[in-house]
Amino acid sequence: MLAASAIAPVPLGVGEIPMAQFLAADVALYFIAASRPRRTGIVAVAMALAVLAGYLTTRLFFGWVIGTSAELAVAMTAVIAWLVGNSVRQSREHADTLSAQATARAIADERLRIARELHDMVAHSIGVIALQAGAARRVIETQPVRARDALGEIETVGREALSGLRRMVGALRQAEKEQAPQPLHPRPGLADVDRLAETTTDAGVHVDVRWRGELRPLPPEIDVSAYRIIQEAVTNVVRHAGTHACQVSVDYGDDEVSIEVLDNGNGRGGAMAGGYGLVGMRERVGMLRGEFSAAPRPEGGFRVAARLPLPAGVG
Repeated sequence: MLAASAIAPVPLGVGEIPMAQFLAADVALYFIAASRPRRTGIVAVAMALAVLAGYLTTRLFFGWVIGTSAELAVAMTAVIAWLVGNSVRQSREHADTLSAQATARAIADERLRIARELHDMVAHSIGVIALQAGAARRVIETQPVRARDALGEIETVGREALSGLRRMVGALRQAEKEQAPQPLHPRPGLADVDRLAETTTDAGVHVDVRWRGELRPLPPEIDVSAYRIIQEAVTNVVRHAGTHACQVSVDYGDDEVSIEVLDNGNGRGGAMAGGYGLVGMRERVGMLRGEFSAAPRPEGGFRVAARLPLPAGVG
């Protein structure tokens, strides 16, 4: 229709089609191909060529002279206009696809981050609460003072876990309003390891913390990940290892921080099959381009180890 409107004013007796007159159809073909679905663009260019073919057929029928060079140029400009417009449409669709993929990946990464934070924050608290509840149940009749202390620790740990959950929900709601990821404050670090050890020891599993190297500030992402790895490894000892002691070693090297958690339990300090603890630890180390291992020890017990490289200038 657009091509017909461009050619219609040309008298059939004229030897050649004025090129400038067909430019309107070319521009229309470009915009249709660029802004409409591919099928619509193909139909438009086919209609333009069909109109041109009809024009030439009519001239042949009446025996009039055909200027083939002009008609060929008109056909080529129509095809070129469609090709350029189609290329623009494909480029835009490709960019939209990449943008959608990037958005989906960002959402997936954020979901994993929240899942790790939720697991790491809650799992340790639940483990301590379960251990303390078991101790209180065993001594509630014979040692009421000890049972009362255990119940007090359960209350403290429970309140801390609830407070952490409230902070997480608040951060998520704030992020939803602002349409941007928000950190789940407060974020713990290696400075909190001694308190973690104290809480776990009070729950009945003695944690021996050993520091090596020069203690110094670390980048936040490394500091948080190091603490979370230790927290999850200790939680697994509490819940699955069947032992009353474990050892945590933190080594500040020149270009890396090394972590090791050892226990002499039943070899299940890495949690039961199907859990997310080891998966979360491995993901954290992988994002920092470090090395991670978790396996039973030949002499008995379980070992969790991680090496986190430090950026240049930190060491």
